[in-house]
Amino acid sequence: MAGPSVKDWNNLHYALAVAKAGTLSGAALELDVSHSTVLRRIDALENALKTRLFIRHPRGYVPTEAGRMLMGAAENMQDQLDLLVGKMQGVDETLQGSLVITTVGTLIPMLMPIVRGFQRKNPQLRLELVADSRQLRLEHGEAHIGIRPGAKPSEPDYVVQKAISLHSSLYASAAYLRECGSFQSLEQVAGHRFIAPVDAYDFIPSLAWITRAVPEEQIVLRCNEFSGFEDAARCDVGIAAIISWCAEARPGLQRLIEPPSDWSTDLWLVTHRDMHRTQKVQLFLSWLKQEFARLPPEIGAIA
Repeated sequence: MAGPSVKDWNNLHYALAVAKAGTLSGAALELDVSHSTVLRRIDALENALKTRLFIRHPRGYVPTEAGRMLMGAAENMQDQLDLLVGKMQGVDETLQGSLVITTVGTLIPMLMPIVRGFQRKNPQLRLELVADSRQLRLEHGEAHIGIRPGAKPSEPDYVVQKAISLHSSLYASAAYLRECGSFQSLEQVAGHRFIAPVDAYDFIPSLAWITRAVPEEQIVLRCNEFSGFEDAARCDVGIAAIISWCAEARPGLQRLIEPPSDWSTDLWLVTHRDMHRTQKVQLFLSWLKQEFARLPPEIGAIA
């Protein structure tokens, strides 16, 4: 004889929302439905399974052991569905629809002219340029192409290509240099203020040098975003290690030293293998490589 089964799989969606929110009202707010609708769905699911999924108490709903098992299975189902959607989005080989590119915020101003040129040549594509320090999950269809500085991405099923090695140097504003004096070598740390990262950036050589070589009392500001280093330097806060492509894209900062040969930051083009060969992804990758090849040598070295 067959055991109990779920007749309405949508009820799982409601149960998962309750488990995450901890209350019916929180789940109702998340799902944009009424409190009574959520309660009815949970009751229906428990009746269908003949199992208590939640312990009710004044502070909210807590999953039982059976409930935790079901929630884990439901989350796995959602992940599998996301993977399927990501693969389906790559099936269409036509040059239509959206193309989502993700990168760190500090590269957006430099990438914008490149993206604009591509869009003008391919107006049928709707481009989305997403600035996010978080690495979006390409395998879940969150983006088609990632443009990532730093260490080579190592996620399985990703196609990773090195685009360019971007030079970095130390930069400061003219006002800061008038206040604190010139800076002409890496040995000339004393008497200067520095901007440093919040976390260790061992994979970014210029930032690793600041962390290693600058005394803590000379670090006057820490930032968790690449763009924060540049913004702070432009506001006369201190000396910052910045990718030259970013620092020299607009006036206001002075390069203090020639870029050390071991301070280059690699820029990687990342796609998921299921999306890599689609026509629109290949077209944009080719455009990026073409535009990077046109950058002057003081900005970086082509891979």
